Amino acid sequence: VPTITRFEEIEAWKTARELTKMIYSITDEGKISKDFGLKDQIRRASVSIMSNIAEGFESKTQALFIRYLAIAKASAGEVRSQLYVAQDVKYLTEQQFTTLFQMAEKASRQLSRFIAYLETHPDSHRIKEDSAVYEV
Repeated sequence: VPTITRFEEIEAWKTARELTKMIYSITDEGKISKDFGLKDQIRRASVSIMSNIAEGFESKTQALFIRYLAIAKASAGEVRSQLYVAQDVKYLTEQQFTTLFQMAEKASRQLSRFIAYLETHPDSHRIKEDSAVYEV
């Protein structure tokens, strides 16, 4: 397994970024764009997936990283739940719902696998700084 040196290399983060981009685009049009509560909530939940992966990666310990990944996974569930609301009130086409739902599920699966990997490889996330120079 190659060492990940930046959170941008994490597959689940890439998926979450794509999901967020799609959610922003879809919530900018149609009836959902006028439902400010749902629009804001689903956007914040999708951004939360990305943000928690990044924040966890930058944290000091592997245990903390795993905790942030679990929070990101919970946010992916929140997105899926909100997609059902948007579908039930006819804000989304069947195709939009399916595409977004599958993307959120993919992020969730990737996070589950990543968490499982980290839990079985306790030394796989160490903070390494090569030749770090600190200047004020």
